Amino acid sequence: MSKPNRPRGATIVDVAQRAGVSRMTVSRVINDGASVRETTREAVQAAIRELSYAPNLAARNLVMAGELRIGVVYSNPSAAFMSDFLVGVFEEATNAGARLILARGENGHPPAEAELERLLAAGVQGVVLAPPLGESAAVLGVLRTAGLPVAVVAAGRPAADAINVRIDDRQASWTMTRHLLDLGHRRIGFIAGNPDQTASAERLEGARAAIAAVPGAELLLAQGAFTYDSGLRAAERLLDRAPAPTAIFASNDDMAAAAVSVAHRRHLDVPRDLTVVGFDDATVATTLWPPLTTVRQPVRQMAAVALDRLIRALRSSAPAGGAAADHVLDHALIQRESTAPPRPIDTPPDAGTHGARPHV
Repeated sequence: MSKPNRPRGATIVDVAQRAGVSRMTVSRVINDGASVRETTREAVQAAIRELSYAPNLAARNLVMAGELRIGVVYSNPSAAFMSDFLVGVFEEATNAGARLILARGENGHPPAEAELERLLAAGVQGVVLAPPLGESAAVLGVLRTAGLPVAVVAAGRPAADAINVRIDDRQASWTMTRHLLDLGHRRIGFIAGNPDQTASAERLEGARAAIAAVPGAELLLAQGAFTYDSGLRAAERLLDRAPAPTAIFASNDDMAAAAVSVAHRRHLDVPRDLTVVGFDDATVATTLWPPLTTVRQPVRQMAAVALDRLIRALRSSAPAGGAAADHVLDHALIQRESTAPPRPIDTPPDAGTHGARPHV
C-alpha cells in the first residue's frame, strides 16, 4: 500500500513562477532590496501570501539548528590558488557541519545571472567570495540586495560591509623586492597581475617603494593576468629588453613558473643567469625546477578563516561588516633555489646571450 504524499512547502521557485519573475527578484523582494518596481513587488508579495511561503522562518530555523548552507562563488584563473582555496573552505565546512553550494564563473568573470539565481534559490545564508569576485560590484550588489552576509578572501582593500581575510600585499611585495636588492640585483623585472584587482596594484606599489629606496635600482614592468600564458608573454617582453633584467619578480607563482620556462627556452640557467621569484607559495612553487623562492600567502588558512568568521556571524546574528571584520594574516618569505646574486657583468652565460633568443 503506497504512502500518501506529504504536502510540499512552497519554494522560491514556486513563488517566482506564480509572480512571473525570476528567483533573484523574489529574493530581492523578500529582503527588502532596492531597484524593484512597486508593481513587481506587489505581485511577488501576493504570490507569497497565496502560497504561504515563509522563507525567513525557514532560514532562521536552519541557522539555529546548526544546519548552515553557505555559498562559495569563485572564478579564479589560477588552478593552484583555487585548489588551496577550496581545500580550506571544504575542511572548515566539514568541521562546522556546514553545507557548501558552489557557483563558478570563468576566467575571473562573475557567474552568469542564472548561476547566482540558483545559489539564492538554494537558500544559502551567507556567501564566501574568492578573488577576484570580492571586488566585483555586480556580484556584491546582488548579494547585498539579497541581504546576505559576505566574506571576502584576498581582496587588496577591505570592503566596508563584509568580512575580509587577506594579507598585507604591499608589505609582502616590499619584502620580496628588498630581498632581491639585498642579493645585489639592481635591474629587476616585475610581472604585474590582473589590473582589475586591487591586490595587483598593492604588490606593484610595494615593489616600487623598495626600488625607490636604493639609488641606481630600476623596476621593469610587464603586464600579466595571474595566468601561466600571460606570464609567458610578459617574461618574453622582459627578457627582450637590452640590457635584460637580472631578476624577475612575478605577482603569482603561475606567472613565475612561466618565467622559468621562458628562461630555460632561452638557455638561461635559473638562478645563475636569471633569478626568478613568485608569490603565493602554491603547489607549483615546489614541483618545478628549481623550486621557487616566493611569498607564502596562506590561501588555505585564509579561506578557512573566512568561512569560520562568516559562520560565527550567522550563528550570533552579528553583522558581518564593520572595522573589526578585517582580518590580516601573516605572510612569509620562503627562500628556495631560484635565487642567487646577479652574474658579474664580464662573465657571460654558459650558452646563448643573456636576454637574446637562442639559435634554432
